[in-house]
Amino acid sequence: MKIIVGLGNPGEKYQKNRHNVGFMFLDFLAGVDTSWKFNKKFNAFILERGSDILVKPQTFINNSGMTVRAILDYYKLIPKKFGLFTNKNSDLSEVLTVVHDDLDIDFGNFKISIGAGSAGHNGVSSIINHLKTKNFKRIRLGINNEFKANISGENFVLQNFSKNELDELNNIFQKIVI
Repeated sequence: MKIIVGLGNPGEKYQKNRHNVGFMFLDFLAGVDTSWKFNKKFNAFILERGSDILVKPQTFINNSGMTVRAILDYYKLIPKKFGLFTNKNSDLSEVLTVVHDDLDIDFGNFKISIGAGSAGHNGVSSIINHLKTKNFKRIRLGINNEFKANISGENFVLQNFSKNELDELNNIFQKIVI
């Protein structure tokens, strides 16, 4: 079983934001399957795809860790010490993949990493804090472009992709192997 979490913000107003590229990637993976179901227990939209579970947290990016922790606890995927306490620095790289935007990577590029710090991404920080480990797989999708220099990072990630960028996303997504 693999849990694949796309980071984004809930609501139509954020749908085409750079910060929501994680949600967009999960929609790409889902293809024509639109049977996403809201799960109150996880506060997330869930889509089961074979043995993979695609997850779109509805907590806003900065609190994504709550949803990720709830799902991993539910499926008993977090190793425990003495059956009670979460084992710090557990290796979750085989069961958890988090897909998110990255301001430090140029648009059109991506990096896959395991065990990296958050690099200032609040959603990733939330997940690391809730899981007590950074040992999970991350797909970091580049959103940096020439306009970033003129605006703060916080405002830049909440801007919509340009039409050309949106058209290019499927080509980028096709290159990524999970």
